[in-house]
Amino acid sequence: MSDERTPAWLSPDQLEDTLRIGLPADTAAGFTSVKVALTVSVAQMGVARALSTLHKVNQAKGFDCPGCAWPEEATQHPFAEFCENGAKAVALEATLNRVTAAFFAQHSVEALTQQSDHWLSQQGRLTQPMYLASGASHYAPISWDDAFAMIAQELTAMSSPNEAVFYTSGRTSNEAAFLYQLFVRMLGTNNLPDCSNMCHESSGYAMRDTIGSGKGTVSLRDFASSDCIVVIGQNPGTNHPRMLRTLQEAARRGCNIVSINPLMEAGLKRFRNPAELTGLLGRATQIATHHVPVKINGDVALLKGVQKVLIEEHASSIDRAFIRDHTEGFAAFCADMKAESWDAITASSGISQAQIREIAAIFAQSKAMIVCWAMGLTQHKNAVANIQEIINLLLLGGHFGRAGAGACPVRGHSNVQGDRSMGINERPSAEFLRHLGDEFNFTPPQEHGFSTVEAIEAMHAGNVKVFFAMGGNFLSATPDTQYTAAALNACALTVQVSTNLNRSHLITGSRALILPCLGRTERDMQRSGAQFVCVENSMGVVHLSEGALEPASEHLLSETAIVTRLAHATLGVDWSGYADNYDSIRERIARVVPGFESLNARVRQTNGFELAHAVRDHREFRTPSAKAQFTVHPITPLEVPHGHFVLTTIRTHDQFNTTIYAMTDRYRGIHNGRRVVLMNTSDMREQGLNARDAVDIVSHFRGEQRRARNFRIVPYEIPRGCVAAYFPETNVLVPIESVADGSLTPTSKSIIVSLHRAVGR
Repeated sequence: MSDERTPAWLSPDQLEDTLRIGLPADTAAGFTSVKVALTVSVAQMGVARALSTLHKVNQAKGFDCPGCAWPEEATQHPFAEFCENGAKAVALEATLNRVTAAFFAQHSVEALTQQSDHWLSQQGRLTQPMYLASGASHYAPISWDDAFAMIAQELTAMSSPNEAVFYTSGRTSNEAAFLYQLFVRMLGTNNLPDCSNMCHESSGYAMRDTIGSGKGTVSLRDFASSDCIVVIGQNPGTNHPRMLRTLQEAARRGCNIVSINPLMEAGLKRFRNPAELTGLLGRATQIATHHVPVKINGDVALLKGVQKVLIEEHASSIDRAFIRDHTEGFAAFCADMKAESWDAITASSGISQAQIREIAAIFAQSKAMIVCWAMGLTQHKNAVANIQEIINLLLLGGHFGRAGAGACPVRGHSNVQGDRSMGINERPSAEFLRHLGDEFNFTPPQEHGFSTVEAIEAMHAGNVKVFFAMGGNFLSATPDTQYTAAALNACALTVQVSTNLNRSHLITGSRALILPCLGRTERDMQRSGAQFVCVENSMGVVHLSEGALEPASEHLLSETAIVTRLAHATLGVDWSGYADNYDSIRERIARVVPGFESLNARVRQTNGFELAHAVRDHREFRTPSAKAQFTVHPITPLEVPHGHFVLTTIRTHDQFNTTIYAMTDRYRGIHNGRRVVLMNTSDMREQGLNARDAVDIVSHFRGEQRRARNFRIVPYEIPRGCVAAYFPETNVLVPIESVADGSLTPTSKSIIVSLHRAVGR
């Protein structure tokens, strides 16, 4: 792939000469975190609005944070049930800044594409529907009726319903998600890709095959009785900051906390709890008792090494009764472990036998172990193998259906798990489709739809006419940015349901619509009165969320109202009753989705209710054999040519998913710039590079090259042969064809790259 076609907005010519590099932080949160959260909130909302809004975040009589999906404690802190990044997410939604029709009249689409993602997000809330006509240079206002009529016209003109794709971000409420998937299936397609396809799809795929459930098997209360917590491929201090309080409580009672990650992150070093006076004054708690700096994509090798030691040297730690009664495949698993080469284990993982034995000894002593993971494991070609090796490890000790133990995939968006429960899935189960069809008296389509990567490929091939996104920033979240941009350009119509301006509004089909919606923080008034919605957190707790702020504009519609009006315009169905009173939607959910029975009553309970979980509650494994499965995976190290590196994409502390809050990464000591490459100092010397040198990053895949220009070298403690850089700036390097086996998740965490000095720059 030639970089000659790379648009200017994707690879800016300007180097960030203001970049400042300091020492990485050794402590997370504390007074600085509170100061930053309040400063950002007041700047966006003003003092009174900021204080009243933050007081309602994650409270029983408030709204669910639009950030991560980490659950709330049963007894919320009366004021500070939010983290620094949660406050930033709320501030961006509740900002007093507005993007009006006058803004679009002043700024052409071409001019807006030249702005940074940070600049775009900071412009404020979208206030009315906007339309970009074919060949037009500017968005112009459009009425809601005309917008829905336009979408309906395109959808009904298609030769097949499969020529439309309906994407969903993880922020959509359960009510809106349920109606959305119902509309799409009544239209006649299962093309319902979502952000799960790019994050925890590998987790669900791996766990369904091995334990019969794609959801995590622990609740928040399990962390209070665990004696060993493993955090692997996850940076909770930035991505799930409220998790640090849970880890702090575990650390204080002597729980072993093992960090396994190429980078040692500040949040797993020490934590100053901002909800405690001692934390505000500077007293910190050490979190991780051990750190294992595994090479990028060396997790299968490391986990196999640990399990090899457990089998060969700690046989008494193996729960043989559990294995006999509840599992299959143990003999083949043991044979593979015994035959595995230590040379392969240490070479691929980058961890010595001595350290592997040390960690294995800790695991052997554990009577109740939790393993937590996130994108550091799920975005590799062998991502499913990564997760299934975690399942193997937990099965060895019988760490399922036991208090304080289990598998904990930590979801990255506030209702991404709930959306899946509601049927946002391109590969729905036959049981779900049967229940849906029976309830609404129609025959849902049975053919699997497009995942995110498959949808991009179909758009690129010209096989999709309409792309509709319910939230998110599709272009910046997806791989192979230039390829994805061309795919969106190939559509006849692209539609974005959004709260704030983002890059996906600027890279469009022949025609484009922006439909502004209510945010979580805002009051949702319908004909029957004020409405609330419900969400499901990362541990299967369903609870309500109700905003209180005056909507940013009188022209905003709720996500639910948008879906009902779209269904009326396209299918001619009258769903106005659903928009008038969300209880009526929840009544239908209760009859379709197992576990959501009596939803209207149960969700009104204080703190909601916890969904049943067969594995956690009964040691019941709903696999074909009714037993959990041990699996065997080879160590398949990446083939990295001499002088090349394995790149992992990461995000800064001032970022949530693709939303950039500021141009800094305080915890890593990087300020005033994002186009940086974190690199081992020994590798720098070997490559003849110095700190702040300018380089282009070139990825290599099947003979193709993709280039990201103008990055600065930052010396960092990272395993040799590994480098790290921020997304979405480096998404351009991720090949569209490079996906995880089985789950089709993009391999954003293991990209083969070379670094080329930026001559003359």
